[in-house]
Amino acid sequence: MELLKFFSSKKGRDSKKKNHQSLLENTDFFNKEDLPLFASLKTNFDMIKKIMGNSTDIMFKEFKIGDKSEINLGIIYTDGLSDKQLINEFILETLMINIRQVDFDLNSLHHHLMDVIKTNTLPVAEITEIDNFNKLLLNVLSGDTILLIDGITEGISLSSREWAVRSIQEPESQTVVRGPRDGFTETLRTNTALIRRRIKDPNLWLETKQIGTRTQTDVSIMFLQDVADKKTVDEVRDRLKDIDTDIILDSGNIEEYIQDGKITTFPTVYDTERPDTVAAGILQGKIAILVDGSPFVLLVPALLINFFQTSEDYYQRADIATVVRLIRFLAFFLSLLTPSLFIAITTFHQEMLPTSLLINLSAQREGVPLSTLFEAILMELTFEILREASIRMPRSIGTAISIVGALVIGQAAVEAGFVSAAMVIIVSLTAICNFVSPSYSMAASVRILRFMFMFIANLLGLFGIIIGLILLVLHLSSIRSFGEPYLTPLAPFKLKAQKDSIVRLPKWFLETTKRKK
Repeated sequence: MELLKFFSSKKGRDSKKKNHQSLLENTDFFNKEDLPLFASLKTNFDMIKKIMGNSTDIMFKEFKIGDKSEINLGIIYTDGLSDKQLINEFILETLMINIRQVDFDLNSLHHHLMDVIKTNTLPVAEITEIDNFNKLLLNVLSGDTILLIDGITEGISLSSREWAVRSIQEPESQTVVRGPRDGFTETLRTNTALIRRRIKDPNLWLETKQIGTRTQTDVSIMFLQDVADKKTVDEVRDRLKDIDTDIILDSGNIEEYIQDGKITTFPTVYDTERPDTVAAGILQGKIAILVDGSPFVLLVPALLINFFQTSEDYYQRADIATVVRLIRFLAFFLSLLTPSLFIAITTFHQEMLPTSLLINLSAQREGVPLSTLFEAILMELTFEILREASIRMPRSIGTAISIVGALVIGQAAVEAGFVSAAMVIIVSLTAICNFVSPSYSMAASVRILRFMFMFIANLLGLFGIIIGLILLVLHLSSIRSFGEPYLTPLAPFKLKAQKDSIVRLPKWFLETTKRKK
């Protein structure tokens, strides 16, 4: 047979033996991009073992097919990332047993064996061709199975991905009273399916690329082609393309590279665990960025108003949603300004307080050795430490420790004369208001700005707070998120958008998604 002669010819064997060792010793091959596959199955196997350092989870298996077992084949897969049952039943069993029932002539398979296997033999849905080691290793480390044929410089990648995944659960960072309870997981395809389930539109496009020279993390963008702004989509593509790093382990890594405001505490990229929030954002023309291995999906552009809105606002009646949204805005300002206002009034503007209240505050501060500023800083830092401790502790004791710690430390500090009782109330009110924020990133931004306002209030009183607010508004006006002004639709003011900004009007007043002409 011609195929058998080709594989077993003396000339071919001598050529393989001559070049095999030199190829493995030449480490320049390992650093070369798009290094092509070799015709020798053994050389390819040895090359992969050399590159992977003989890693024990990379599995190799050689077997033979043909009437006289004259054709050598081999598969490569990663143990733990690939479905062994699929490999055994649909790949190995098909090629080693069922292929004998296929009516074809092995004498003419030298140039067509790969095509016959792809089209007539393997019952696998996703089959792609590979011709270099970079693609081969990327597919193997992604959970696919690679099939190589001795004598052919091409291989095929067979979809066999299966690894341990976390089941779909309710998001812990963004809980709701009314609304869907499913949340994103660490599996990219599960997350895209959760969005597809909500938007059954062929114009919902999905693009995927690998970012991270070492992690080769799959990063996808999803958008409605006829709704999203094309310039914004191109800008997202360009920013993702410009990322040059070894490691991408979470969507937070992507956020740092693509965000607009490099010097700002305010987030310019919205992150969420809720599929309904992402679906709603996509329907509004936003672009979703999904990262394999992260349950947090990014939405851009992100405006300041978006961080005060939740998906639950649209599942409640308009009047309830409006009141709750106004409470969030009030809590934002209280969390930001309450300690600084207390410092400014008690230090510079005592005449603004009623006489009886001023006497009570003075009596409480009698014997306190610290100034109002350092008293506030001490209490704020103590609470921040308790907050971080409760997060890092086991859940069974974290909440109890944080509550008991706050009560015991607060009461003991007052009785010992380190702080006044009024300051404990102010710090507690500030902390509670901070927890009202639907977005953790926005709450963290307020926590940083709060200290800045406390210092300026200690220096200039209420005048300093007013100056700080003016500077804050100017700073917010200068921020953009993928070309969109951060204060939109308040500045620039858009009358139509006020239907769903600070307040939410009933559904029949809101505009629905329209197709762009």
